Order: sequence, then C-alpha cells, then structure tokens
Amino acid sequence: MITVRKRRTGLVATAGVLGGVLAVTALGGTSSAATGGNDDGSQPKPQARVDQAAAQEASDARIEITPRQGAHHVGIKDPVKVTVSNGHLTKVTMTAVATGAEIPGTLSPDGTSWKPNGRLERATRYQIAAEAEDAKGRSATGNATITTVSPANDLIGHISPEDGSTVGVGMPVTVDFDKPVGDKAAVESEIRVSSSSGQRVVGHWFNDDRLDFRPENYWKPGSTVTVKIDVHGIQKTVTFKIGRSQISTVDAKTKQMTVVRDGKTIKTIPISSGSPEHPTYNGQMVISEKFGQIHMNGATVGLVKKDGKPAYDIKAVPHAMRLTDSGTFVHGNYWGADSVFGKVNTSHGCVGLKDVMGGGDGKQPAAWFFDNSMIGDVVIVKNSEDKTMLAPDNGLSDWNMPWSEWVAGSTTP
Repeated sequence: MITVRKRRTGLVATAGVLGGVLAVTALGGTSSAATGGNDDGSQPKPQARVDQAAAQEASDARIEITPRQGAHHVGIKDPVKVTVSNGHLTKVTMTAVATGAEIPGTLSPDGTSWKPNGRLERATRYQIAAEAEDAKGRSATGNATITTVSPANDLIGHISPEDGSTVGVGMPVTVDFDKPVGDKAAVESEIRVSSSSGQRVVGHWFNDDRLDFRPENYWKPGSTVTVKIDVHGIQKTVTFKIGRSQISTVDAKTKQMTVVRDGKTIKTIPISSGSPEHPTYNGQMVISEKFGQIHMNGATVGLVKKDGKPAYDIKAVPHAMRLTDSGTFVHGNYWGADSVFGKVNTSHGCVGLKDVMGGGDGKQPAAWFFDNSMIGDVVIVKNSEDKTMLAPDNGLSDWNMPWSEWVAGSTTP
C-alpha cells in the first residue's frame, strides 16, 4: 500500500515497523508489516485512498512488537515482547516459521504485555502475531517476522527460499550474513548453487552482507535448485523446487494485467496502478510475501488529523502480495468504484484489483489472482510514467540488472 521512493545500493530493509502502529493480519502467508517510515527518519507518502467510513472505525489500541518487523541478527537472549497502549491484548502467538512450532509465552495480568517464556533458538526465523481491543471493543492487529543470530562461528544468517519449498520461476537465492563480509571471494567460493536444468548460476554481491544467486534467465519450470554451503566449517544444504512458470504483465497505459502461465495467457484483469503524480515502478518484480489482509494506519506515514488521530485506519486491505521491500504491492481494492479498474490509474504506486471488503468473494479478480499466485512469481510493470527503473536490490528485483553487470558483481570466475 505504500511505496517508498528510495533508491540506494545495498539491501533495502523491509519498510514496515510494527514497533509502531501499523498492523498486519496475515491469513495464509508469512507475516510482515506492509509500510512504515524510511530508514533516514523521513516518512513515505500513502499509497491507498481510504474511505471515511473506514477511518471512523479506527481502534485506539496501538500494538508494539520488539524487535521491529524484519529484524535480523536478534540475540537469543535479547528481549522479545509485545505491548499495547490504549487497550489490552486478546491473543499473541509466536511460531518458528520453518517448523510451525508455537513458542510458549506469558501474558501480563493487566493484558498489556506478552513475552516468550524461554530464550530463542539460533539461526531461526520467528513469526509473531498479536491481536488487541480498545475500550470500545474495536480490534487492532500486529505482526512481525524476526530472525535470530547464527552460531558465533557461522556467518550465514538466513537463506531464502526455505528448504523444501516450491517457488515461482523468478525466485532468486538470497544469502544474508550476520556480519559484514570482508573476504567476499573466499566466502562466495564456498557457496555452490546449481540447478537440475543445467542453467549457469552466478552470484552477485549487493553489499557486504547480501549475496544473491540467479541464472541469466528465469529458472526452468519443474527444475530443482540446490544450495550447498561450507563456510568456516559450517555445512548447510538447501533444496527447493521451481513450480510452473507464471509471469504477469501490468500495462499501466492500457490498465490491464495479463497473466501468462507456461507460455499461455490464462487471464486478463483490469487494474488501477499509480497515478501520474505517484507512478508505479517500471520493471520486473517478484512476489516475496502473501497476506490475506493488511491493516493500514495513517499514523505510520505521518498522516494524522488535527486531534492527533490517524487520518485513516483500514483493518483489512485484502489479497495483498508484496512486490518490493519499499512497499509496492498488488492487492485487492474494495473502496474504488467499479469504473476505476481498467480505466483510471488512481493509486500512489500499488497495483489494485477489484475486490470486496473482507476479501470473502472468491470470484473477485483480486481473489483469483491471489489464489493462483505463489511466492517467486514474476510481475512485470511497463508503460508507467515512472522515469526510473526499479532498483535490483529493492526486494527480489534482481532481474532488473543486465546479465553482464550481474556477473561483474561476482567475486569468483
């Protein structure tokens, strides 16, 4: 719902902070905050047009999760907690993403805070989901995904995608390191990525702690990718499968999205993308997260009324899928008039598809696209009035870098 118009070298951190007031409800995907402040302390512009009725239903409850959404290198003894102001917590769950195991925790007697009972495991990704109510019974939700540090002698912090997963043809391999890597050539030489398709796979350093791997063209459907790591005596193997090919092209000029699966067009969907004042990025993007619903709050982007309350607070933007770390999404839109889709570009950068409040109608275009998409699918935007190409390190947008430049970013032959 928010696009942070920020281009920089290096990994762009996820732009959502649940150590604030943004709430996200994930109903069938990895949890993550959708938006938040820029890294330099400035605030992005809103990317959703919100109706007044939704703003009037805003909850006063404000959930804060520590560490913040997207935090890496979290110490196993670092304090992890969920707190709420102007309300009380009704439910908090913390689970290990890889295994689904729930972490026991304790809610304070007054219902304003929660913390896990024991210390966390190393090199583990955890998902925290919290629900709260204010004095009038109005609900608020908060989510965060955090990753703990690796063993002291293990540089590798997190590898994506997950071992055993099935992803779309656009999913690069991303290796995040717990600390800046000095001797990149030595480390990269100990990481081998291969595909059963026989495609040549090359690594590229975006900065000192992010190394991505990809072939020249998208992965071959049905192939198996194997990542073997032997760094500082630590050995790991991650294997994932490539599913069918699905590439969806958004034409901002015609305001249509064409969905092509295994070379055949299976759907054409009317859309509404970024307005001329706030155009959608042009370029190749990859779906990195899926959310059944996203809870948006205007205060996270500095949009507040004279009384200090958020200008809007929408509980459920349905069928949202993240395209960039800076906050570009393809999502359901239930507040726009039917005449908008396929006719007018009205957003602040996201790609909107017709939907209903709550997302309960499976026949809506947004529901269809959500149900028929997977992590790693490619979404290409063309003919937008945005004059600059999406940065390759903004999310999983690696494919926007020419192959010659990609290979030049490797430290091994």
